Amino acid sequence: MVAAPAGREGDGMIESEGLTKRLGGKTVVSDVTFRCETGTITGFLGPNGAGKSTTMRMLVGLVEPDAGEARILGGRYRDLPNPGRRVGILLDASAQHAGRRGREALAVSARVMGVPDERVEDLLALVGLDEAAARRRVGAYSLGMRQRLGLAHALLGDPEVLILDEPANGLDPEGMRWMRGLLRGFADRGGTVLLSSHLLVEVEAVADRMMIIGGGRIRAQGTRAELLTESGTIAEADDLAGLDAALERAGLTAHPATGDGRLVEADPDAVARAAMAGGVVLRRLAPSDDAGLERLFFELTAGAPQTDPTNPELAGATA
Repeated sequence: MVAAPAGREGDGMIESEGLTKRLGGKTVVSDVTFRCETGTITGFLGPNGAGKSTTMRMLVGLVEPDAGEARILGGRYRDLPNPGRRVGILLDASAQHAGRRGREALAVSARVMGVPDERVEDLLALVGLDEAAARRRVGAYSLGMRQRLGLAHALLGDPEVLILDEPANGLDPEGMRWMRGLLRGFADRGGTVLLSSHLLVEVEAVADRMMIIGGGRIRAQGTRAELLTESGTIAEADDLAGLDAALERAGLTAHPATGDGRLVEADPDAVARAAMAGGVVLRRLAPSDDAGLERLFFELTAGAPQTDPTNPELAGATA
């Protein structure tokens, strides 16, 4: 069993204010602002290349932002003494020493952090790596086994905060269910979790709050109920430029949506009046919550360019 976070000095939160990163003349993350509260799981949702990994690397100081700042437990991650005892991180399950055995890999980290040896055995059991797996070299692990070992590393210092990038990759359905239960228990005992994924179902099943990112920008954030309540109206038109101009004149905020559409932060009547005043004929006008969270996710991220060079799918395309 994972011990409850120890409640040491600090506010237990993750905060990002205006994080922005430009690489190769391209803005890959733009003005990302959010806050993860103590005792909650925040799901960070977006398609591959949306900017999730770069944002998380800025949170822990692996990537330097061009603007904005990130705070964990009230300050910068790099300023925390023995940060592994306060913040558990899993950003890339494959980035582990392939020649070490599972138990050895955990034991080395435990010595560095000053963690008792018995914690290693407890965590191997917790993450489901039996004696045979613990003796096996990490290079022979499946992706799912590496994810389990990576999660054990993140939990090793009995942290107050977990930052996990796509931790369910490679896990079978039973493994995903196990992970959700573990993270739920961690948060319910006062921990703070930031969990990224491109899989809506995975995050929706466990997160208290969700953030949707596309093209390097936060498109929406809130609880499931808030996202659906505030999702607004889907409007489609052949004259998209005319629709944009009409919405701007009416002071209505809109986001790109599927095809020739916009997700407008207003009710259908207000959107219809704005379109009529601008002489724009609408092909479609409907409350976006009719389609649920999945539809909202795709509406908000459709057509957004893949910008995140830390995504393995984009690594070869970015200097």
